[in-house]
Amino acid sequence: MSAIHTWACFLLWISSATQDKTPDAHVTCVFSEECVLPCSFQPGGEEEVQWFRQDVMVYSFQRDDDGSEEKSEHEHYSGRASLLPHLVSHGNATLVLRGCGPKDRGRYRCHVRTSAGVHEAHVVVKVEAPVRALTLELSRLSGYEEMKCTTRDVYPAPHVAWATDPPTFEVLRPITRKLADKHGLYTVESRLRRLKGHPELIYICKVSSSYGAQAWTASLREREIRGIEGRDLTVPCHTPPYLQDPSLSWTFANGKDPAHILTYDSQSGQGSASEPWQGHVELDTFRVAFGDGSLRLVDPEEDEHSGIYTCVFSSPYNTHTEHSDVIISAVGERVHSPEPSYWWIIALVIAVLVVALVGMLAYLYLKVKGSHLKPRKVSEEATELQLVKDGTADSNLSDSSPLTVEDNNGQTGCQPGSPLT
Repeated sequence: MSAIHTWACFLLWISSATQDKTPDAHVTCVFSEECVLPCSFQPGGEEEVQWFRQDVMVYSFQRDDDGSEEKSEHEHYSGRASLLPHLVSHGNATLVLRGCGPKDRGRYRCHVRTSAGVHEAHVVVKVEAPVRALTLELSRLSGYEEMKCTTRDVYPAPHVAWATDPPTFEVLRPITRKLADKHGLYTVESRLRRLKGHPELIYICKVSSSYGAQAWTASLREREIRGIEGRDLTVPCHTPPYLQDPSLSWTFANGKDPAHILTYDSQSGQGSASEPWQGHVELDTFRVAFGDGSLRLVDPEEDEHSGIYTCVFSSPYNTHTEHSDVIISAVGERVHSPEPSYWWIIALVIAVLVVALVGMLAYLYLKVKGSHLKPRKVSEEATELQLVKDGTADSNLSDSSPLTVEDNNGQTGCQPGSPLT
């Protein structure tokens, strides 16, 4: 019976411990802001509340029967930790932390003792300084063109990933640096060298929180456009597919501070141009809703409208920027295409093929001509040999035959030695 009684007590203790076990609460506190750590219990009078962080007392509170209160706090939490005393008697021992920082992370324990019993609860605290802004720009300070993606005052250090649109077969090799300041906040800078042979490629930088709760994306495209003074010119701008219902803004700079051109509000579906640009720009607001924010320059002038046009599509946590270097040339000036020309390669290939074809035809002609001349030459040599042979035979014949002389009457002369009459 003693063994059975022991097992029964053991099982009863496990059951009561399991029922009293409260799952950990998880709280994410924002850097430098106020954070609430919940703890509720069954009130019973004479409450004594203690908060611990990894077995180090953070804050304590005690109320006596006469209504007097006592409280104390750790020096690290001096002036930053507190309870709501009027709620303690109602079973609320929530701890309020102000000015949270990375050092406040950890597992907290709420220990409450009342006349009715003891209650404990645990809270796991994370501290985060979320990404507030993300910039992506083209830099030439290192001696070559590279994309620079930057975010500041972030905690914990985020993850950075790069991509291009359209994707390329080249391996992207960014260099990322993460530096923490005295408060533990990180400045993250990632650089990616611009790929050669892709002048209008979109570069995409994505920064994700280590907690996985947030991700920011910035993308950038650079291009050059040339036009002629007095002829309408379209400056293209298209949003990537990952942006949903973005707003649009256009600015212009030509050595001075950027000037606002126009904005488009995705909520209202309306666009408005600043006064100096009215009559010089056109925007098809119907096409903007489908991702086409191209700007049309009406009757552009060389001095007034040559410069950098920047369009920015923006939505929460996402931005897409396109810089277009627009060069307006006066009428009559030669406008060079910004794209590299490959016609000289085609012309060189054609020239090589023509030379090869001419050489082949010349070779065939000489070969055919040689085949006709050789029999003729052999025939002429045979004829000459025959003539020489015949001439030799005639000479021998004349030397061996007697000399005959034909008189006027047709009589043949007599043999040598015969008397002449």
